[in-house]
Amino acid sequence: MAVSVDTVYQRVLALANKEQRGYITPQEFNLFANQVQMGILEQYFYDINQWSRQHGNDHEYGDMLGVLTEKIAALNKTATGLFSNQGILAAPLAALDVYKLGSVFVRASQVEIEEVNHNEYQAMQLSPLTKPTLSRPVYVSQNGFLYIYPNTINFVDVSYIKKPHKVEWAYVIVNDKTLYNDNISVDFELHASEESELVYRILALAGIAIKNPEISQAAAQLQGLKVQQEKQ
Repeated sequence: MAVSVDTVYQRVLALANKEQRGYITPQEFNLFANQVQMGILEQYFYDINQWSRQHGNDHEYGDMLGVLTEKIAALNKTATGLFSNQGILAAPLAALDVYKLGSVFVRASQVEIEEVNHNEYQAMQLSPLTKPTLSRPVYVSQNGFLYIYPNTINFVDVSYIKKPHKVEWAYVIVNDKTLYNDNISVDFELHASEESELVYRILALAGIAIKNPEISQAAAQLQGLKVQQEKQ
């Protein structure tokens, strides 16, 4: 379930306008919203890396990894039957708006294609024992393309985490008033549980932008209370 961009905007405005602390325009909000959304997504992978290093059998760590996996699930996509022209696949990084590439498989056999760097591939070519084959294929990701070896592989399946859509709080002007336009607005694609985190992070950026430290301080206090509640 996505997070309503209007709900977040109204909460941000309510907190920013409290005690006449300042006003955030739709343009400013949209800029901050997209920056924060990408920041939260990047944090997921940092947290997964950190928790994965902890004791694997600990129930608490397992729960945290499960929560993070659930949060990312909405952005987890699969593209099937992508065409490879003589081993060159136009990487879905651009075509599919990929944020993080997952696994790559040979379409016909579902054999996973291992990622290697260019130097590793060059070294593999030196021996018949390590040279890529249909049962042991590899790919190199370089300059926005996937180079697949052997180059006789024609179709592949790719799993990936996509970039969230660009958030936009859209509006129309009626009688000199700014009114929310649901028809062309774009919601956040993050998990519903991130609503408060979005509000506090956007509020913190707004405080810096309009040079009002009280807003940033209020955001930090609210975020601190949220963290304490989650630990209870």
